[in-house]
Amino acid sequence: MIKTKIKKAAAIAAVVALTATTLGGAYAATTIGQGTVTGNAALDQNIVWDDTFPGTATWVVSGIIVTANIAPTLNMSISADAIALGLLTPGVEASGTVNLEVGTNAVSGVQITARSGSGGLTNTTDNSVQLNDLVVDGIAESYKFSSVHNATDDSDVSTYAFEADSNLVALEVNDNTTEHTIYHTNKPENTLGADDVVFTVATTANAQSTAGDYQDEITFTVVGNF
Repeated sequence: MIKTKIKKAAAIAAVVALTATTLGGAYAATTIGQGTVTGNAALDQNIVWDDTFPGTATWVVSGIIVTANIAPTLNMSISADAIALGLLTPGVEASGTVNLEVGTNAVSGVQITARSGSGGLTNTTDNSVQLNDLVVDGIAESYKFSSVHNATDDSDVSTYAFEADSNLVALEVNDNTTEHTIYHTNKPENTLGADDVVFTVATTANAQSTAGDYQDEITFTVVGNF
C-alpha cells in the first residue's frame, strides 16, 4: 500500500514538473540546430537555445574572409627619343636633356637607371674614337650623365621620398655596363604630368678631338619594387 502511494506521488510530481516547463519554467540546455559554413567545416557549430521562453538562440561565427586584389601598375614616359648636342666647340660644354615621368602603385617605389651603349660618344666612322675621359684613343675629353629630381612632383610629396644619393651629379661615363641610378623612390606615386626627373647628357671636346659624327645609345631601365 505504501509502495503504491509512493508511485502515485512520483507520477504526480512528474506531471507537475512537465506542466511547469510547459508554462515557462526552466529547460535543460538544448541544441536546436547547427550553423554551417560551406568550405570550412572547422567553423561549423551547434546552435544552443538559451533555455527560456521568451528567449533566443544565437550562433556567432568568426572567420569569414573578405578578399580583393589590386593589379600592379607601372608607367613611364620619356619626353623625346633623341638628345641633340649639336656642333661641339672645343673646350665648351654642350648639354641636352630629356624629362622622365613615372607612376606606379609598387609598395616600395621605383628605380630608374641609365646605361651608355658604348661608354662614350662614339665616332660613327671609327668606333675606336670616343669622347669620354679615357685616353685609350689618345685624347681625354668629357662625357657626363646627371639627373635632377623634381621635388614638387605628385600632389603630396610626403607620400614618397627620394634616396638621398640618387641625384646623379656630373658623373663621367666611360663604360657600357654600369647602370647609373638617376631616380629612386620608396613609395608609390601618381602620374600627374609633372616630370619626376630631368636627365642630362653633357660633353666637352677639345681641339684634338677627331672630326666626324658621334653617337651613343642610352638604355633607361625602370624597376617597380612590388
